[in-house]
Amino acid sequence: MFARCYSPLRVLRHRDPEMARALLRAALPFASSAALHPQTVRLDCGAASPPPPPSPLGTSLFGSKVGVLGAGNEKRLVGVWGRVWASQREYRKVRRRAARSKERELELNVGICIEEDLPDDPEILSIAELLRLNVPLAMKLAFDGLKDATYQTRDTAIDDVGGFQSVELSVLLCNDDFIRKLNKEWRDEDHATDVLSMSQHVPELKLPILMLGDIVISVETAARQAEERGHTLLDEIRILMVHGLLHLLGFDHELSEEAEAEMEKEEELLLKSLGWKGKGLIQSAYDSKTDIDPHAENPDDRKREGSLRFYKPKFSYIFCDMDGTLLNSESRVSLTNAKALKEALSRGVKVIIATGKARPAVINILKTVDLAGKDGVISQFTPGVFVQGLLVYGRQGREIYRRNLDPDVCREAFIYSREHGIPLIAFCEDRCLTLFEHPLVDSLHTIYREPKAEIMPSIEDLLGAADIQKMIFLDTAEGVATNLRPYWSEATGARANVVQSVPDMLEIVPPGTSKGSGVRMLLDHLGVAPKEVMAIGDGENDIEMLELASLGIALSNGSEKTKAVANIIGVSNNEDGVADAIYRYAF
Repeated sequence: MFARCYSPLRVLRHRDPEMARALLRAALPFASSAALHPQTVRLDCGAASPPPPPSPLGTSLFGSKVGVLGAGNEKRLVGVWGRVWASQREYRKVRRRAARSKERELELNVGICIEEDLPDDPEILSIAELLRLNVPLAMKLAFDGLKDATYQTRDTAIDDVGGFQSVELSVLLCNDDFIRKLNKEWRDEDHATDVLSMSQHVPELKLPILMLGDIVISVETAARQAEERGHTLLDEIRILMVHGLLHLLGFDHELSEEAEAEMEKEEELLLKSLGWKGKGLIQSAYDSKTDIDPHAENPDDRKREGSLRFYKPKFSYIFCDMDGTLLNSESRVSLTNAKALKEALSRGVKVIIATGKARPAVINILKTVDLAGKDGVISQFTPGVFVQGLLVYGRQGREIYRRNLDPDVCREAFIYSREHGIPLIAFCEDRCLTLFEHPLVDSLHTIYREPKAEIMPSIEDLLGAADIQKMIFLDTAEGVATNLRPYWSEATGARANVVQSVPDMLEIVPPGTSKGSGVRMLLDHLGVAPKEVMAIGDGENDIEMLELASLGIALSNGSEKTKAVANIIGVSNNEDGVADAIYRYAF
């Protein structure tokens, strides 16, 4: 999973020789410049001197999307060859410790950078602070090792380090997406690696400054490898940093078996001398004893389970449907979907259910995967849109909207149900009422987890028991399509609407209402703009919600009308479509 050293200037010579020559000419007047990087570390551990104005030729490729841990009043610098100067950009800052002033020897100018799309993570920030001390120490020992050793395969373009006034190196911590883009741009390989070294040394310039280059480390991949190898994330990042540093100093394990053995020995020696835990990256790769291509596991932009801590959320809210979306064809929430929702919640994203179901049904279902309760997706005290938008709960779970059906429509529907023997369920807030027992009535409770239907002795008793928000006819998919839907679409007229979320159920709801209108009402109540929302659904009753959201995702098992209005068509509900949408698009 590791990558060799690449020099962007060498690549540029191949792609655009004229630009490369111009760059070299521009750099020559600055050959006598002092330290280029704002943070200076001396080999004798002396104080850092104030940096002079930066040279237009910098060692870092990252001109617009990284943060340098340093001091100063920084601004953005745009352009591929723009140096990331701490004196020019607003980055996250790590406290700089004062040190005693001593006579200068070889200055090590080290920049520890955090790519700006990497979230503020306490562990990563702590590691960055430690690297500020660790990297110069590793550089010193590596330079000392070059003095007396004889190598058979090392590139000697960097020979006498002591002949330079100072050495520049930057270490960038990023996620898989960022390092993947670098690999695609500079190596034409569309996958993430754990570490990438980018040399900036140009021997022809004869500068007093050794511009060693950049070491790019994916903390996302490093975290996985640390878990697999039984050590901490800090241990793994140190191992990757040593590997990248040796690449920049001319070692290359990809050249030959002899070169690999030479670099492996140097890795082990350097780690042992530093007293750091873990084996070198080359030895660790052999010890894993796996023939699986690490890049085959994630061939596209979908993020891996457990990796969302390394990405910033694109949305503040995810509105999610239940039947046909979060629930699979067995009306269950898969463990993969549950893990994705928990991970999104842990990253500060609020997940709100928008469904035709009653709230008790949703609570019962999500309780089975530990997503109900105070820190879950749903409880009696969380916002949500239920019963096709006819019951909307806002902050602290308080009811902010309720709409009831016309009693005359309800009476006509139950007369039809009794005469034709087709079961009909009335939804009355947290209760379900019906006229007679039927296997399909039982399935509404046992499979769909709706409240168990209460059998009422008569139509008048049923209508007098509670206000009815909606009714559902239960039949075969063919019976709904050929008989129930045509009949009730005409019979209700302007008094009610008929909608479907699943093929074998027909819902009758008040006119002018919808799940989408309930979602809009809840957003207004919460003060949330649609641009902050990602929505996932499958049925025709989800169309308005998908259109309202900044990103509307229809699962592939959804209706054709729903897929037609969606921004993206995801995988099906039986393929963990909600998890796929979260890992692919929410961060």
